[in-house]
Amino acid sequence: MSAIIEIKNITKEFKVLNRREGLKGSLKDLFSRDYKIVRAVDNISMTIEQGEIVGYLGPNGAGKSTTIKMMTGVLEPTSGEILVDGNIPYQNRTKNAQKIGVVFGQRSQLWWALPLVESFKLLRDIYQIPGKDYEEMLALYRSLVDIEPLLHKPVRQMSLGQRTLSDILAAFLHNPKIVFLDEPTIGLDVSMKAKIRTLIHALNQEKHTTVILTTHDMGDVDALCRRIVIIDKGKMLYDNDIEHLKRFFGSYRTLKIRVAGDLSEQADKIQKEVPECSVSADEEWISVLVDEDKAGVMEVLGKLQKTHRIRDMQLEEISTEEVIKKIYEEGVK
Repeated sequence: MSAIIEIKNITKEFKVLNRREGLKGSLKDLFSRDYKIVRAVDNISMTIEQGEIVGYLGPNGAGKSTTIKMMTGVLEPTSGEILVDGNIPYQNRTKNAQKIGVVFGQRSQLWWALPLVESFKLLRDIYQIPGKDYEEMLALYRSLVDIEPLLHKPVRQMSLGQRTLSDILAAFLHNPKIVFLDEPTIGLDVSMKAKIRTLIHALNQEKHTTVILTTHDMGDVDALCRRIVIIDKGKMLYDNDIEHLKRFFGSYRTLKIRVAGDLSEQADKIQKEVPECSVSADEEWISVLVDEDKAGVMEVLGKLQKTHRIRDMQLEEISTEEVIKKIYEEGVK
């Protein structure tokens, strides 16, 4: 495989005005030169191969969107080098735009009042897609999802899931080399999430399209990504495959228990009883994340049985979501 994206030591800084409070402060701000420098992306390097699906993860404000905007040519790095399919994206925006597809959250690229097929025809003309290639893509779409009911339906009449599905199809329509997907399954039900994940995976396999995926849904990561890149506060924390990450946290197990009483209150009590563990609660279970290098699962369970009436229990391997959470909190040592 050959590298489709090469990033070397890129940094992006923004000049932000130190604002004052109140009306007088706002008036003074009109003439103020009191600025601070905010570094949104801090010395990041990575290489992405053709055909990879990469999960680009991080908490809100970590610098994910800023990095993607530099890859798409919307922003110019403050320093460092970036090449997308051999081109510098911010210097060759038109050429770069022909090679990429983008789906940003709930911002649709489809024409609101037109049927989906008319949006597809407009995109065909914009990207100058040959007639044969256009028909082949529609045939591929028909083989992957049931798009016939959507083709002649105005976008404004579609559900959120149908609109997201249509946006993803539109992003792949001109057969780009790279597709950037920003939170593609946000707000969708379980069934539609599964359908969209299957579609993204199938298009990646069929067209060998490189996919850069930002998401907070660990289901997306587990279903689609072999490799993940994690950043926080502009700095890269991790760049490797998921299995390597899980092996790194191999000593962790999740002990899930049901006890009498309010689960949230009981979880607070358990956290005090086993401070070496991380405790959380949902509607059904209290989850106790146990690091067996510090304390054995049976040791923790025995301690809890002395003070709580345990009605049911399960033992699970650490989930991807828990792994990511621990990296945000502690990093990879």
